[in-house]
Formats: sequence, structure tokens, C-alpha cells
Amino acid sequence: MPRILPALDHDRCALVGMVHLLPLPGSPAWTEPVQKILDHAARDAERLIEGGCDALIVENMSDLPYLRGEVRPETLAAITLAVDRVARMGRPVGLQILAGANRQALGVAAVAPVAFLRVEAFAYGHLADEGWMDACAGELLRARRDLGLQTAIWADVQKKHAAHAATADLSIQDLARGAAFCGADALIATGLSTGLPVDPQHLQAMRAAGLPVAVGSGVNAASAAILAASADALIVGSDLKERGDWRAPVDPLRVRAVRAAMDGAAGGR
Repeated sequence: MPRILPALDHDRCALVGMVHLLPLPGSPAWTEPVQKILDHAARDAERLIEGGCDALIVENMSDLPYLRGEVRPETLAAITLAVDRVARMGRPVGLQILAGANRQALGVAAVAPVAFLRVEAFAYGHLADEGWMDACAGELLRARRDLGLQTAIWADVQKKHAAHAATADLSIQDLARGAAFCGADALIATGLSTGLPVDPQHLQAMRAAGLPVAVGSGVNAASAAILAASADALIVGSDLKERGDWRAPVDPLRVRAVRAAMDGAAGGR
């Protein structure tokens, strides 16, 4: 099994900061040259590390509205360059390509230093903004094996920005165990949408699956201490940005505030 993340190999909860790329070639809002996109990503990564992040996730958050299960070739090329640039900062780098372009993200991992993928619809299908998302565990893990990769899979359970009526007869614990059964390396709990908090009962229920659990939305300096006491990693995007706006640059002071709250919780473990 791949190592989940070096920062998860000890008792400290890992702080994972989001590197939200500017609109990329191939997306409707693309305006900037690729070099400026890469420089912006590098600056955000530097600020996240300066503030105390243990790892980073690169994501094409600005490419709204997303394609389903794929991105254009020019977009994928830009993402690969961005991952390579961010990885030079010396922290483990994860990758999520929206929406549900999980096999393409694994392709990036074959040529760039990607430590882990954040994967939506790993186990169980759901209805997302972009349409129906099929589960991808079978294909994705076979491809990982064929490529000889050790890239860990962090699987979203009951993914945010989605409807889950098709699996409404399954509890969050059932869904978490299903993802573990399908071969996930870690699980991610989220609120209903970006910036909304996780249900603490969901977080506890997911731990019954026996895998590391990360919180994937709604983390801020006020909630970080409580969440860090029961999670293995906190993935934070919006709250680490100026004014708490995911579109804005990273604010190192906000990163330090979340890190300080987490470290205070670790002292009480």
C-alpha cells in the first residue's frame, strides 16, 4: 500500500493547503499566460509553507464550469507544469482535477511528483453539478498498478457539491467502509459545499472504516483545534486566503492562525 503522507506517519494532524490555480488554458475564464499562472501558484505555495502547511494540493478550482471526467489537453499540460513547479517547494504535493478527472490526474502523477490524489466518486456514483459521476475505483487502481505508481488515493465520501439520493439507504459509515473496501488509502469528509463545515458525527463514523480521515471543507482557525483532535489531516482552502475568499491570494497570517490552533490541539493529545 502507498504511504498516505509522511506527515500522517506520526501523531500530529497534518495541515494541507490548497493551491488554487488561476484559470487554465482551455477553460472559459482563461486570460493569463502560462508563466504567470505558474508564478501565482508558486507564490501561494510559498505562503502556505511559510505559514506551516505540511503538504499542498494543486487544483484547477478556477476552471468553472467544469467538464465531467476530463479536461482538455492544453489544460492537462498546464496542470502538469504547475504540479512540477509547486513540488519544487519541498512539500508533498497532492492533485485534484475537477471535475472527476481522476484517471487524467493519475496520468500527471506518472510524470510529475504527485504524492496523492484527491478523488471524487471513487466508490459509489453520485449526481454532481456536472452530471452523473460513475465510481472509478476499479479502473483507477488498475491503472495505478499498470503504471507502477505509489500515489495514494484520498477518496471523498459523500462528496460536497453533489446529490446522494441514489445512496440514501447507506449511512456515512457504510459509504466509508465501501470506499475502504474498494482500496482507498485515506478518506475525506466534507460539508455540503466549499466552505461549509463537516458534521462531527460523520467524521467519527468514518473513522470506523479503519483508514486515516481528512477533513475537506469548512476548516477555519476557530474550528481547527477541535477537528485536529479527531482527524489525521485538515485540507484548507478558503480560510487561508485573504478575506477568506478562495479566489484571493494566500494570506500567511491566516495560515499561521490555523496552524497555531492545530498545534494547540496537539498539545492536548
